[in-house]
Amino acid sequence: MTKLVLVRHAKSDWGDPGLDDHDRPLNRRGLRDAPRMAARLAESGFRADAILSSTAARAAATAGHFGGALGVPVELQEDLYGAPGSVLLRAAAERGVDSVIVVAHDPGLSMLAGALSDGGIGHMPTCAVAIFTWDDDDWEVATAVAPQSWSLDTPD
Repeated sequence: MTKLVLVRHAKSDWGDPGLDDHDRPLNRRGLRDAPRMAARLAESGFRADAILSSTAARAAATAGHFGGALGVPVELQEDLYGAPGSVLLRAAAERGVDSVIVVAHDPGLSMLAGALSDGGIGHMPTCAVAIFTWDDDDWEVATAVAPQSWSLDTPD
């Protein structure tokens, strides 16, 4: 079974207009939502083999909460920052493990989630968690056909 989890980074802080976009931290809501969503995923019994994250501060911080909750180290990848959906999916497939979490940004994340859900997911709000499952254990198959199931969880 192949599983892909897409996580949009938690809400970021726009308080310092001089701060580079890449360096924006999580705001109060993001600091609340990231550990809550990570805990919900862990409590569901989900097991991840790898967590890939954009190098942006807000994505890396979000991924850190998921890594802590699931006991999985976070692998930062520069090419996930602002990446289109095709790059996000390819990064997961190239990791070569059965279950991958990708923490990244819009619009690429929402576009990929929309494509994989056949339009069922129109937009990934901040800190949303979308899970896609294929019955096959082969990423080549998973990247070529629609998943057998998908779900979306969003912060309350």
